[in-house]
Amino acid sequence: MASMVRLSSLCRGGRVFAFNKSFLIRPTAALPQEHHALQGSPVQFPPIRHAGSKAASIHWTSERVLSVALLGLLPAAYLYPGPAIDYSLAAALTLHGHWGIGQVLTDYVHGDTKVKLANAGLYALSAVTFAGLCYFNHHDVGICKAVAMLWSL
Repeated sequence: MASMVRLSSLCRGGRVFAFNKSFLIRPTAALPQEHHALQGSPVQFPPIRHAGSKAASIHWTSERVLSVALLGLLPAAYLYPGPAIDYSLAAALTLHGHWGIGQVLTDYVHGDTKVKLANAGLYALSAVTFAGLCYFNHHDVGICKAVAMLWSL
């Protein structure tokens, strides 16, 4: 019932008020004076203090660029497997995982000592992951061929 009352307040004589011709062409100078009273005083904002907002914005943009690059790397790995794609995937997947786990740690680990230990563990895990993927690419078949071999099973 309330929605019917509100809809009926928008109608005049069977026509919808928003599409009334006089409403669409009415100039803004014809508005009542109480609307103009707000225009006299300028809006003042508090001083902006963004300590790390530029770095955070660049980091956010970098995460999105990496995600889009991964969307392009995955079909490229299927269509053109090779060492360049293998090492690019190793770097991109490691960095993507590092940033993702870093966000989880930021959300759930609290306390100075715990944060430092968690970040040290994250850097160690990322370094070992990247080294392992590079080793796999250099001494074995590579990421692209390994995934293709898994799909052929």
